[in-house]
Amino acid sequence: MAANNRRMSGKKGAQVGSGGQRRKGLEGKGPTPPAEMRKGHKKNRIANAKAKQTARRPVVRGRGGRGTSEMVVGRNPVVEALREGVPATTLYVQQFIDNDERVREALQLAGERGGIHLMEAPRPELDRMTNGLNHQGLVLQVPPYEYAHPEDLVAAAFDEGEDPLIVALDGVTDPRNLGAVVRSVSAFGGHGVVVPERRAAGMTAGAWKTSAGTAARTPVARATNLTRALEAYKKAGVVVVGLAADGEAEVGELEALEGPVVIVVGSEGKGLSRLVGETCDFRVRIPMPGGAESLNAGVAAGVVLYEAARRRR
Repeated sequence: MAANNRRMSGKKGAQVGSGGQRRKGLEGKGPTPPAEMRKGHKKNRIANAKAKQTARRPVVRGRGGRGTSEMVVGRNPVVEALREGVPATTLYVQQFIDNDERVREALQLAGERGGIHLMEAPRPELDRMTNGLNHQGLVLQVPPYEYAHPEDLVAAAFDEGEDPLIVALDGVTDPRNLGAVVRSVSAFGGHGVVVPERRAAGMTAGAWKTSAGTAARTPVARATNLTRALEAYKKAGVVVVGLAADGEAEVGELEALEGPVVIVVGSEGKGLSRLVGETCDFRVRIPMPGGAESLNAGVAAGVVLYEAARRRR
C-alpha cells in the first residue's frame, strides 16, 4: 500500500488551495501581438534585423538640405505624437516591455495609421539610438520634413486664382511657435509659411504636434537667405509687411492685406532683424491697449491673419 501511495502522490492533479491559481490561469491575456512582436517568429527576426539597419542608416531630406530622422522618446510623448498625426516611419518597442495602457495605445494607433513599421529591439539598442535618454521602451522615428521652396507658395496661390497670403518668420527659434503659426495660416486660408534655413525653428515633432495636424496640408518653405526670398516676393508683385512695435501704422489701417501679401513676424525679444526690416514695404504694429509690450509669434501672426481674412471676405 505504501508503494501504491507513493505512485499516486506522483500524479499531477488539483492541490488543496489551488483554486485561485487555476482561475488565474484561465484569465485572458489580451489580444495576440503581431508577428513582428512575437519572440522566435520569423517576422520578429526580420524586424529586429531591419531595426538595427534603420537605426544606423542616414536619411536624406527633401528640398532644403540633408539631415537625420528625429526620435520621439518616452511613452507619453510617443502616444501624443501618434494621436496628433505626427508623420512617422517606425515605432520601436523594447523587448519584454511592461505592457501598460500607453504601450497598448501606441501599438493600436501605429497599426491603425498604416505605413508605420513595428520593430522590437533590445534595451541596449534603444539606449544607443537615443543616446541614453529615458525612452521607457518606446521610440518613434519621425522622418525629415520635406520643405517647399519659397517660390512654390506664391506659384500655388496664383495657380488657384488667389492672392498669396504667406507668413515669414524671422529669428523664431521655438518649434511650438512655428507650429502655432502653421495652424493659424491654415485656419485663415493662408498659403504657407517661410522660415530661414539657419538659426530658426524647423518642422520637428514638437512643431507638428502644435500645428494639430494642419502641417499636413499647409506647406512650410525654407529659405537659404530670408532677405533675398522677400526681395523675390516683391519682384513677383507680393507686398512685404513687417510687424514691429514701432510700426508707422496699425494693422487695421493697412489696405495691402487685401491683396498678395507676405507678413513677416520677428522673435518676441528682438523683433525683426535690420536687413529684413529694411526690405519690408510697410512696418505695422498691433495695438495693445492692455499694456503688453509684445506678443509671441504665434499670437501675433494669428491677429494679422484674421484681419487679412476679414478684409478678403
